Amino acid sequence: MIFSILTLFPDIFHSPLQESIIKKALDRGLVSFNIINIRDFAGDVHKTCDDKPYGGGPGMVMKVDPIYRAMEFVESMFGRPRYVLLTPQGRPFDQAAAERYSRLSHICLVCGRYEGVDERVIDCVDEEISIGDYVLSGGEIPALVLIDAVSRNIPGVLGNEGSVADESFKESLLEYPQYTRPEAFMDMEVPPVLLSGNHEEIRKWRRKEAIRKTLLKRPDLINRFVPTEEDGRFIREILEEIPE
Repeated sequence: MIFSILTLFPDIFHSPLQESIIKKALDRGLVSFNIINIRDFAGDVHKTCDDKPYGGGPGMVMKVDPIYRAMEFVESMFGRPRYVLLTPQGRPFDQAAAERYSRLSHICLVCGRYEGVDERVIDCVDEEISIGDYVLSGGEIPALVLIDAVSRNIPGVLGNEGSVADESFKESLLEYPQYTRPEAFMDMEVPPVLLSGNHEEIRKWRRKEAIRKTLLKRPDLINRFVPTEEDGRFIREILEEIPE
């Protein structure tokens, strides 16, 4: 999969994309990155990519023309991608979006800065995405979040494909609790069922605990969860166990 990234600050990407799972995927040819400096497409000697907003107001706005020329360059070199603008006003990014993007062959992430981009940039992209209801300095960190989440869903990126199937949010549930050695630590012990070797009991325990975690930590997700008959029984048991 090709990730093209349009940014005013390309150095932000160099270290994160050379570490851990992303680096392994890059080395194996499963992903590639085109980090493109929007300033290279500015029309003046000073490489100006922002200007004062029409109508007045604080801050600066990113100009449409350098971004548009950078998009033209991407298409001429790598083919037409799906253009995604990282912006607080975009649709919230979630696991479903990560899975959807992972099936694309080429995505171009447009990173805004300052007070935002000229509204005409929005007319040139395919969609807008936000990673949360808070303010960041620009779209670079959201782009890295998206790259990491999407890459994990590309076949072959994770060594154990079962890791993707079991991860949080696959069914609007948080992941069940995980334990490893030592078996006991400061009077805190691994649940005996996980040491039993009974795979069916372990499966049921994990399912129930995933539901418990979601009910207690992210009850908003339960509204999107479609429980099986077994899940319904687990929910009733959990609710009975929770003190009033």
